Amino acid sequence: MKQVRKCKYCGKKFVARSGMQKYCCEECQTKAKEARKKRQQDFMNAVEPMIDLQQQEYLTFAKAAILMGCSRQYVYKLVNEGKLVASRISSRMAFIRKADIEKMLAGNPYHRVLPTNRPKKSTPQATKKSKANVMNVESNVQESEVLDYISGEEVMRIYKVKKSWLYTSAKRNQVLVCRIAGMNYYSRKHMDALFGKSAEVEAVSEWLTMKEAQELYGMSAASVRSNAYRHHIPTKREYGQTYYSKDHFEQLRRTDLVNDDSYYTAREAADKYGMSTANVGIIAKKSNISTIKVGVKNLIPKLDFDRVMAERLTQFGSYSLAWTTK
Repeated sequence: MKQVRKCKYCGKKFVARSGMQKYCCEECQTKAKEARKKRQQDFMNAVEPMIDLQQQEYLTFAKAAILMGCSRQYVYKLVNEGKLVASRISSRMAFIRKADIEKMLAGNPYHRVLPTNRPKKSTPQATKKSKANVMNVESNVQESEVLDYISGEEVMRIYKVKKSWLYTSAKRNQVLVCRIAGMNYYSRKHMDALFGKSAEVEAVSEWLTMKEAQELYGMSAASVRSNAYRHHIPTKREYGQTYYSKDHFEQLRRTDLVNDDSYYTAREAADKYGMSTANVGIIAKKSNISTIKVGVKNLIPKLDFDRVMAERLTQFGSYSLAWTTK
């Protein structure tokens, strides 16, 4: 049986001639070999200076920057601020002892720095924008207050939000962020205020997606959103998906009444008595029959409507609407 493999260099599929073949052709094999050698050489070029620096006691500013993993300008800044000791030999030559670098690092142990709410210099446009922002999350936090911070991964796991939505919401609502070792940590207090669930949402046990609500109630997506907004139906958002409370939709749509045999819909009553749905509504209104509105449907009690129609048939000999329009 022929083995079909994927070339390790170009990604094309090919039929292998042996069990050790990794590349589709000799050209790809040669290019892969050259790329491997280049990676090895780049690694050696990066490592060799560090090996040499480990053996040197006195370093120039450029070599000190390489050893510390920072820019040469930052080394100059440390020297100017008096944090790092340097010795000038001539007008164009200065050295830094490696022992002084180690002494500086030993005298400044790491400690967690929490952000403060120092006011920023804002333009008139920025001021208007900040006033318009309703979710300006606690710009009044006291500097002495110690906040609890959680990582972005924990925020996404706890509150079930996507990374893009987390970054957008945090920036839009000015959530306090602490960046440590390339990772963002967010104030748990502000995350609770931004993504935390209300008591009403916590009380909901069953949820429907947009597609499920459309299929169950025969509604369009726009109608589902409109009903949820107008009737204050609890919603929640998880991983970019919006969920709607099933219990509240059931109360709104009253599917138990729609399926109840003791009620007519306007269409059912019109078909039974041979008239339009508008005439059914006129008769129900003139006869003071209480109807129940479920969505776009009007439910009419069968007993009351049949009684009224029987009285009309006895009095007028037909279901004519001539008397209702007088």
